[in-house]
Amino acid sequence: MRRLLLASGSPYRRELLSRLQLPFDYRAPEIDETARPDELPEELVRRLAREKAQALMAGHQDHLIIGSDQVAVLEQRILGKPHTFDRAKEQLLACSGKSVVFMTGLALVDSSNGASRVDCIRYTVHFRPLNEGQIDRYLNAEQPFDCAGSFKAEGLGISLFRSTEGEDVTSLVGLPLIRLVDMLNEAGVQVP
Repeated sequence: MRRLLLASGSPYRRELLSRLQLPFDYRAPEIDETARPDELPEELVRRLAREKAQALMAGHQDHLIIGSDQVAVLEQRILGKPHTFDRAKEQLLACSGKSVVFMTGLALVDSSNGASRVDCIRYTVHFRPLNEGQIDRYLNAEQPFDCAGSFKAEGLGISLFRSTEGEDVTSLVGLPLIRLVDMLNEAGVQVP
């Protein structure tokens, strides 16, 4: 079986990939994640997912390298990782009662020949109306400061949602497993 390499240092993505019960290694790539002028969110996540995987090709011959990147979009504005309590609170107040589209870029790159499969999976979160007390309690409990959109859907963050819609809930956490299995199968990896 081809060796798999996850181009990410994210513990959330590692946990998701481990669900497929395939052996894999992981390594965080070093790339510039700055958006290009006038680059649309979908273009950005597709490019970054591919670049993350390609960045590890040189040191990992004969691997299938998985790259992923995600942005949250609220009213045409990209929400990044908040990094602080105050920025997370600001993001959640802006999301209150609104819908946020999460776009997750996914790439599978074959390091032996450079062939790549790239896609963007969308998932929409419809937030409940939130007040400052709810937001403060949530942020103090879960501290999701390293998460786009300022919540952890796999944890208490689910309590902030009115509903969700999309084909693959794992894309919300940052690695769309349903589409990844399609890509792996196309590349000759049998899952399960």
